[in-house]
Amino acid sequence: MALKIFFAGTPEFAAIILQRIIESDYRVYGIYTQPDRPSGRGQRLTPSPVKKVGITHNIPIYQPKTLKDKSIQDQFKALTPDILIVAAYGLILPLSILNTPLLGCINVHASLLPRWRGAAPIQRALLAGDKETGVSIMKMDVGLDTGSVIRMNTYAIQKTDTAATIHDHLAELGAESLLACLPMQVENKCSYTPQNEAQACYAPKITKEEAFLNWNQSAVLLDRKVRAFNPWPVAKIQIQDQVLKVWEATVLENSRLTPPGTILRADKLGIDIATGEGILRLLKIQPAGKRVMAAQDYINAHPLTVGTQLLAVTA
Repeated sequence: MALKIFFAGTPEFAAIILQRIIESDYRVYGIYTQPDRPSGRGQRLTPSPVKKVGITHNIPIYQPKTLKDKSIQDQFKALTPDILIVAAYGLILPLSILNTPLLGCINVHASLLPRWRGAAPIQRALLAGDKETGVSIMKMDVGLDTGSVIRMNTYAIQKTDTAATIHDHLAELGAESLLACLPMQVENKCSYTPQNEAQACYAPKITKEEAFLNWNQSAVLLDRKVRAFNPWPVAKIQIQDQVLKVWEATVLENSRLTPPGTILRADKLGIDIATGEGILRLLKIQPAGKRVMAAQDYINAHPLTVGTQLLAVTA
């Protein structure tokens, strides 16, 4: 008897995992994803990355605004799923939904649980300076990423990693881990490890306000922010009355006492700015309405004066 898999997910992370499932020997009978959202300057309704994969492979798609309605729960039961695989779906699964599949609901989460439960585990791991992260395959319960862990795979965070690069690594790692678990789940051979609640921490959503850099903070922390907020919402600073996005930076040590926010150097190597501790060298920046450019190209068009004190930027 074929395994009747249903999938629930929304963003690109989930779409990559869904694609890998489809490319395997398993069949996906239906997809749950969030409703189309306005996007772009024209605010046109745009399907989620998961929906796009589903359309490509002619898989039935369901887009309820909530799973709390009894009619939606009854519809799901009528589909008689054997298992529901969830990855970054974005909607709460009520107990009725969790209890419907014969083999339960399995979640692919982008952290080493119980560390970084919640919406933004990749960004929070970077901001905290974690040395490693990874993916957890978890048997879902009614809590927020609180279920027992079936499998974990780690990824060592590199000094140049951004949220974007880690996202891609973990999506592939998550698909690999999931596909390794599925046969054992079907044969009821999985072992379930309860999470240690004493070690749990929460990863709240990233806000646009967090992206503005505060020069009183250390260069190390500001570099983490630059990497954590790439590709969204992108770190921001203010130079010459312009708010610039910072796409890439690096940390330099500095033993002298200089007021935070002071421009120390501006040349072909980049733009060096004093921080509360150390120097942050800007390497790639983006003026409003312009392309991403090397700091040197920005300097050529907008000469900077060494010793200038940069203003703090607020949302």
